[in-house]
This record gives sequence, C-alpha cells and structure tokens, in this order.
Amino acid sequence: MSPRENQQFKLIARPEGLVKRSDFEFTTEPVGEPEPGEALVKVQYISLDPAMRGWMNDTKSYMPPVGLGEVMRAGGIGKVIASNDPSLAVGDTVTGGTGVQTYVIANANWLTKVDPQLAPLPRFLGALGMPGMTAYFGLLSVCEPMEGETVVISGAAGAVGSVAGQIAKIKGCRAVGIAGGPEKCRYLTNELGFDAAIDYKGDDVRKGLEEHCPNGVDVYFDNVGGEILDLVLEQLARNARISICGAISQYNNTVIEGPSNYLSLLVNHGRMEGFVVSDYTAQFPEAFKELAVWIGEGQLKAREHIVEGIETFPETFLKLFSGENFGKLIIKVADA
Repeated sequence: MSPRENQQFKLIARPEGLVKRSDFEFTTEPVGEPEPGEALVKVQYISLDPAMRGWMNDTKSYMPPVGLGEVMRAGGIGKVIASNDPSLAVGDTVTGGTGVQTYVIANANWLTKVDPQLAPLPRFLGALGMPGMTAYFGLLSVCEPMEGETVVISGAAGAVGSVAGQIAKIKGCRAVGIAGGPEKCRYLTNELGFDAAIDYKGDDVRKGLEEHCPNGVDVYFDNVGGEILDLVLEQLARNARISICGAISQYNNTVIEGPSNYLSLLVNHGRMEGFVVSDYTAQFPEAFKELAVWIGEGQLKAREHIVEGIETFPETFLKLFSGENFGKLIIKVADA
C-alpha cells in the first residue's frame, strides 16, 4: 500500500490587492501519524470565507496572520481515519480548522464531532457552521432586533447575510437585503422571504433605502463596508444598531475607506459595534440547536456553491470578491 500524500496550499507571499496563484505554493507531502491527543482527518470539504483574505496580511487582528510557508488557514469538514485520542473514533465526521489541504493532523480538542445524518456535510460549513453562528450572534446578540423593526443586511445573498435576514424574519422584523444582480435579489424575496431587495449593481442604493425603509433603518448587519455603509448611515432611525461583521469591499484595498457619515450615530443616538464570532464559542451548542430546528421546520433555507477540486483554490477564492458565488462558497476535495 502506497503512503498517503497530502496536497496543500501554502502561503508564500503577502498578497497585494486580489490574491494570485503565485501567492501560494501547491505542494504534496507525506501524511504522518497522529500523536497522543491527536487525530488524522481526511478532508472532504473546505470552507472559503472572506475573512481568509485578512489572515493573509501581516497586520494586527483578532488572530495572528498566516505565516509565510504555512498551510493556508481555513475551516473544513472530514472523516477521522486514524485517532490517538479516546474522544474520537475512526469514521467520525468532524469540523474544525483543517486548512487548505487534503489531510490534517489536529488536536482532538480542536475538532467538533457532527452527525452526518442530520444534514448534508456542506451545511455544517454554512448555515449550521461558522457563517450561521456569525449571523445568529451578530444579529441577535449585538443588535437585539425587536419585532416590527426594519433590518437591512448587506451581502444579503451570501452565507452570513442570507441567514441573518431569515433570522430577522423569524423574529418578526422587516428584512431588506442588498445584493448584487437581479437573480440574487429575486432569490432573497422569492425564496428566502425578504420583504425587499436592493440591487447595488443596478439600482440606486440611496433611493432603494429611502423607498424600502421609509421610517429609517433600525438595525443594519454590515458585511461590506465602504460606500454602502455610508449610505445606510444616512438612513438611520433613532436608537439604531449596526453590527460590523465584515467589510468585503475593503479587504483587497491598500488604503481602507472608513465611514464619513459616522456623525449620524450621534444625531440618531445610534450604536455601531464590531464583533468576532469566536467571542460566543461557549454558546455555539445552543445556537446550533435553534438553527437546526429552524432548518428542520423550513423557516431557514440554505444554499451552497460547491466547486470541485482543491487545485482550484486561488481562483475559486476570488469568487467571493467578484460576487460570483451564490450562497456559501465551498471546495469539494476531489479525492474525498
């Protein structure tokens, strides 16, 4: 039997602007054996998230940057094929920080067992994974929406935004999504139940906000930053709350554009708060149960955009910034 080989993407250069294939090295290395307390996992799906772009920069952030020469950091899901820890058995399905590679040896404490009978595996990287948790806590804990309020979500057709908008509806709010293109906007209103959608590529966003939020924006869940954040700040209602989840419009910029309309927070007694989902780790099990119930009842719908082949990673990752992905972007590892 030939030894297992691990295909890996390693970061070898700090990207300037959009990432390029030359920022990575695609290598093949032998797979080792797990030490005590570890498990060897065959990766089946890899999650691609906008935050990964920030991890490539050598700047201060909520976690250290990926080091040059290191496997690119990413979440994933796979099957345990060797275990040196009593908490995990061969055949268990686990999620965790797999990196962009086909195998990973990880500390058992860093892996979470999931039931593959509960949902398709990619869903554990989307609505039942970190994006779902991000939407749940970023909306409910940071913004505390109340029934009847108007909630606006940017990046609304993406993995996080689509869940946040549906949770807003579940909580009795009006949900207005901002997304790119008529197809995504129809998806928001026709399939996910948003009350309205604004196409930032084809519509006048300012006019759209005035039309669909006549009494102002009570809650804004921001995934994009930049100009759209400024336009929403113009439309705030009194005591508005803004959750800063991400700023995908800025991740590839060498100079970050901050909000110029921030005094609207003062005038309207508003609050803008950034958060990192890992702050809520202790509450993940409770959130998972509620998200799973909503999915089971049909109140929460999810969509995954799956691309075959780990070798496509650099080009597939760019779909996040061009708006090509529709739903949660995931790579299916070819030999899984």
